[in-house]
Amino acid sequence: MTADTPLSGRLDDDDYPAYTMGRAAEMLGTTPGFLRAIGEARLITPLRSEGGHRRYSRYQLRIAARARELVDKGTPIEAACRIVILEDQLEEAQRINAEYRRAAQKASGSADAGATAG
Repeated sequence: MTADTPLSGRLDDDDYPAYTMGRAAEMLGTTPGFLRAIGEARLITPLRSEGGHRRYSRYQLRIAARARELVDKGTPIEAACRIVILEDQLEEAQRINAEYRRAAQKASGSADAGATAG
């Protein structure tokens, strides 16, 4: 995404860093310190503005919100971050697996159609 992209396109992008640290903390009902802590735990890596200020995307805010849920239930922050990372990896693996299954079904359907035609 470049600076030449229209603003409406950037705001529709889940990965566009549209939120300042203060606004992100306010939206999550937490403190900037919590956002810094999950950054230090490498759960999320905010982009930086030209002035060096942290900026967060909607995707990063969803991840931070999940970590906050776990911390609010008493999970240590490091463990919460690890859980969220593993959940995210599992979701991605399941998505890829579903794509492979669809491709395999499509390929076997094509092979079956060719075998019955001959």
